[in-house]
Amino acid sequence: MKQVIIGSRGSQLALWQARWVRGRLQEAHSGLDVEIEVIKTTGDHLSEQALQASTDSKGLFVKEIEEALLERRVHLAVHSLKDMPTELPQGLKLACIPRRADPRDALVAREGLDDWRRLPQKARLFTSSLRRRVQLLSLRPDLRVEDIRGNVDTRLRKMREQGLDGLILAAAGLKRLELDRHISYLFPVEEMVPAVGQGALAVEIRQDDGRTAELLRPLHHSDTAHCVRAERAFLRRMGGGCQVPMGGHARIAGDQASFDCFLASPLGREKLEEHRRGRPGDLGSMALAAAQTLLDAGAEAILAEFEEERAD
Repeated sequence: MKQVIIGSRGSQLALWQARWVRGRLQEAHSGLDVEIEVIKTTGDHLSEQALQASTDSKGLFVKEIEEALLERRVHLAVHSLKDMPTELPQGLKLACIPRRADPRDALVAREGLDDWRRLPQKARLFTSSLRRRVQLLSLRPDLRVEDIRGNVDTRLRKMREQGLDGLILAAAGLKRLELDRHISYLFPVEEMVPAVGQGALAVEIRQDDGRTAELLRPLHHSDTAHCVRAERAFLRRMGGGCQVPMGGHARIAGDQASFDCFLASPLGREKLEEHRRGRPGDLGSMALAAAQTLLDAGAEAILAEFEEERAD
C-alpha cells in the first residue's frame, strides 16, 4: 500500500486543512494510506507578546515543518498560503494550490448587529491584523479596535466574556470550522482588501519528489494558482511582511480578471490604493504594475517608516 505523510501544525484549523487534503487524496487515489504528523512550530511556542514583536511571523509558522520535509520525515506540508513567505527554502516548492475558499474578511458582531454601519458610536472590536484594523478605521474612524490573539474559539469566547461589540476574522477559517453561523457581515473586497493568499491552501513538497507531485495533481486548481501567484508577486515587489498593513487580491471571472491592493502608513494616516482590470493572462503584469504605482505614489516612504519602528 502506498503511504503519504502530511506535516501540519496542531491547531484546530491547521488539522482541518490537513484532513481535507488527506480526504481529497484518498478520493483521488484508491488504497492510498495518508497519515498526518503534527509538528509544533516556533510560532506555536511563542507568547502573544513575542509573536507581536516578531518581524518575520510568517516564517515562524512553517520553519519546522519545512525542515521535516527536507529531512524526508514527511512527504508534503499543508499551509495557509497567507502564512507562507514569498521565498521558499532551496529544495522545496509549492506543488499544489487547491480551489480557494471565501477570501473575504468577516465581521462577527453581537446579536442585533449585521453591518459595520450599524455598530454603535465608539464600538469596541477585536482583530489580530493591522491590515484589518487600518481598513476598518478608514470606514469608521470612531471605532475602538483592540488586538487579540489565540485560535478562533478563544477569540469568540473573549469577545463574549469582555462584552465587545464585534470581532474581525477570515471568513474561510470560520466556514471551514463550521462556525459561519457567527458571521454577521462579509466585507466586499472593495471595502476591505484581503491579505495576499487569504482563503487559499498551499501544499509544499520537495522539488525532487515527482511521485508526490503526481498524487497532488487532481487537487490543483489552476485559476486559484494563477491568482495567488500574482498576489505573491505583488508582495515580493513591495517587500512588505505581515507587520505592514497591506493587502492584495486577484480574481478571475470568466474572461475578466481584477487586481486590488492597498498599503497604509503605521497609524493609517496615509493610505494608497490601486485597482486594475484586464484579462486573466495579464494578472501577473497587472499585479506588478499595481505595485509599481504604489511605490511611485510614496509606498517606499511608508515602508521605511515601518523599518524605522522595527529598528527602535
